[in-house]
Amino acid sequence: MSLFKKFFGNIIRNKDPKDDNVTVKGKETPKYYGTVTPYPNFNASSDASVLQSAIVSKGVDEDVIISILVKRNNEQRQKIKAVYEASTGKKLDKDLKSALRSHLEDVSLALLMQPAHFDAYLLRKATRRLGTDEAVLVEVLATRSNQEIRELKRVFKEEYNKELEEVIKDETSGDFTEALLSMLQANKDESTEVDMALARKDAETLFEAGEKSKGVNVSTFINILTSRSGPQLSKTFQNYAAVSDVTLPNALKVELKGDIEDCLIDIVKCAWNTPAFFAEKLHLAMKGHGTCEDTLIRVLVSRSEVDLKKIVEEYRAMYSRSLQEDILNDTKGHYQQVLLGLCGPH
Repeated sequence: MSLFKKFFGNIIRNKDPKDDNVTVKGKETPKYYGTVTPYPNFNASSDASVLQSAIVSKGVDEDVIISILVKRNNEQRQKIKAVYEASTGKKLDKDLKSALRSHLEDVSLALLMQPAHFDAYLLRKATRRLGTDEAVLVEVLATRSNQEIRELKRVFKEEYNKELEEVIKDETSGDFTEALLSMLQANKDESTEVDMALARKDAETLFEAGEKSKGVNVSTFINILTSRSGPQLSKTFQNYAAVSDVTLPNALKVELKGDIEDCLIDIVKCAWNTPAFFAEKLHLAMKGHGTCEDTLIRVLVSRSEVDLKKIVEEYRAMYSRSLQEDILNDTKGHYQQVLLGLCGPH
């Protein structure tokens, strides 16, 4: 079975977004699907002191560093950073950079960044290389909320003294640029309500703009796929099957080529099932010879307080083995410990 079929074949259709909510004192609150939770009896001063001792000890005590970074949530790590600097006069990230090496250093520094700063760092890295990492640009922009994208743009300008939109225009071209800029507008519908009439209309519009016409009206695809909510798009995809002989993802594969094809298919995957989208990313990062460490770190760190529990579940459903098993086979040492810690209990 191809990865494409595996992805769309393992997804629960007609999932009610309300399934992700729990009622607390009469109010609906989103359930928490992160694997990293706030550490009970947290003491920033104590943690900062323990980290300092671990960093300056002979040989560096990586086990202690890992146990603190993985078992504190991001908000707690920020407090540790502040106390560490106040008490030592040094930056915790710089001290860890000096003390650690290779992938362990990379994942530790990622864990010390606030989410918006980590996202800004990822996009800067994706646009600074010889050749742009288009997949990372799409992954970040397609899976963040409007508020997260607005915060990302603010931090990017603050950190790199450039507007993210201008960097995107400089580093990408054509329809792909249009799609990225559309996502950067951060005006996607985020309601969980589904407009059935709009879903039918959008499905017909997409069919008319693609399969039924000579040449594809890519702007129509971009407009609909980047502005509708996930639940709304899922219903549109189901309606598309009623007007076409092929599914929308397959239609995109036939009608489009290159970066814009990959971009729109990834947007479809995210709308259909975001955890499955990330499970596939992790699988591809460890498939075959060599491991894409950047992907492992990026996904596990960025989703550890969002939906990593669901990603772990989807991984097992899609590949008939656990994410932790593949991490054990593909990584080693303290770096492996961090990744397994982020995945939560096996």
